[in-house]
Amino acid sequence: MNTSIFEQSECEPIVMSETHLHTSPYAGAVDFSPLDRHIANGASIDPISLADLLRNAFVYPPHTIYRDVKNIATGFALPQGLNDEPRFHFAHLSTSSASRPASNAVSDEALLNTYHELLVRAVHRCTADIKSPWLLQSGGKDSTSLAIAIADARPDTTCVTYLGGKEENEVESARFVANRLGLRHEGLVCDPGRAYDRYLAMVPRIPLLTADFATLSCADLAAEIGEHHGDGIMDALGVDPYFGSPLGLKQHLIGFMARDARIPGALLKKPFINRSFKLCYALGTLQMNPFERHFPGSRFSDGEVDELFGWNVSKCSRKRMEAFHDDMEAAESAEALHRMVLVVLEAAGFAKGMYTAKAMGLKLAYPYCDVPFCEWVFNSLPNDRLIGPGGVNKVLMRRYIAQRFDKLPYVQNKGSFRFDVLGLAKQRYEQVHAFALLAQGLLPGASKWLEEHRHCLDNKFFASKFYLLAVTLPWLLSRLRGHEGVSSLTT
Repeated sequence: MNTSIFEQSECEPIVMSETHLHTSPYAGAVDFSPLDRHIANGASIDPISLADLLRNAFVYPPHTIYRDVKNIATGFALPQGLNDEPRFHFAHLSTSSASRPASNAVSDEALLNTYHELLVRAVHRCTADIKSPWLLQSGGKDSTSLAIAIADARPDTTCVTYLGGKEENEVESARFVANRLGLRHEGLVCDPGRAYDRYLAMVPRIPLLTADFATLSCADLAAEIGEHHGDGIMDALGVDPYFGSPLGLKQHLIGFMARDARIPGALLKKPFINRSFKLCYALGTLQMNPFERHFPGSRFSDGEVDELFGWNVSKCSRKRMEAFHDDMEAAESAEALHRMVLVVLEAAGFAKGMYTAKAMGLKLAYPYCDVPFCEWVFNSLPNDRLIGPGGVNKVLMRRYIAQRFDKLPYVQNKGSFRFDVLGLAKQRYEQVHAFALLAQGLLPGASKWLEEHRHCLDNKFFASKFYLLAVTLPWLLSRLRGHEGVSSLTT
């Protein structure tokens, strides 16, 4: 294999001087100004973080794509000593709270009134400096509940729903909700080429790198909102760790299939297998460990990542899970573990919006991350208003929505804000392949992987991996000193 420009040293070399970013959405707006003084170049790129991105679509906190920039995300605290790493502990990991009242101690009417009052206040607080807010409205429970509060707090809000693929069916629900509440509604249909061009145009201004599978959707939406003179975005993220997130039978079965197995890459190239998404997904799951299988999407296996780099970097990426070991061991149930996973996934779920909004000069607001609201939900709701019989989630939220709406389409199937990875691979293969050739010093095996898998990029399993390269390569190239950047290859 080719040799990477990265030094093949110990997994986490000590960095004498570090920049710390506080990115928890529960702590208010993120200040990216420390990066204004940061020297961004190829030498500062952390290869293990790049391996994280290719293996899991995000960088494991407290790390970032830069060796000397640390991400103090939710659950992390600043290190005490020079050689200490930030430690992780999620205070709301427990499935129960001693202060929660008994089921019959408080009426639904009182709870629903308080829920509405606190959420309206949260919207007011987090949009105080936004003149023209837009809500990313998926049409699901979280965005519907938030839209009800927004109709009272900020009726000047525009709702926007992103149609990313044919399997989505929440657009009808979102439009119906917005119209019933008297909110303006817009739809944006995914055009992979347009979204990618918009992403490439903002790459030099994107402060850090993530490869979440809705990153290009967020870039497309941020550019669209900017063109319509919006100055701020509301996102309905952040409520799951407090309400809880029970696992269904399918999630349990998928987790059971994750066996940390090593499967020869040639097996997935077999003609019958490489045409089947389900077979490829199953084989990919067998190669993951149960913790990382909680993360969504099809990503590169450890063996593939090592081939992309030309050295055994995947072991260093896996080692980063040790930061969460104590909390994983303390988890009281599969639901408690999943709650913790969702906190770890903030590094992807929130980052995609934070980074693209920053690039477009837009303010970003997360009403569900308002501390008084979150603390009330976690501590003051009876257990049966959080999770009901049979694992029904967000019981009080469902009842809150039912006050205003009958059964909505999202109850049957959900899905919105996805991205058309198949369309991206079809439209932009040559462009991404050109990026891979330029980035051989970073990922010597990327161009070879693209060439070997070009014939099966109409399978979402492989197209998702193409997406990861399409997002990461141009950002990395834009940080290489002396390189002309990505502008010459945009279309």
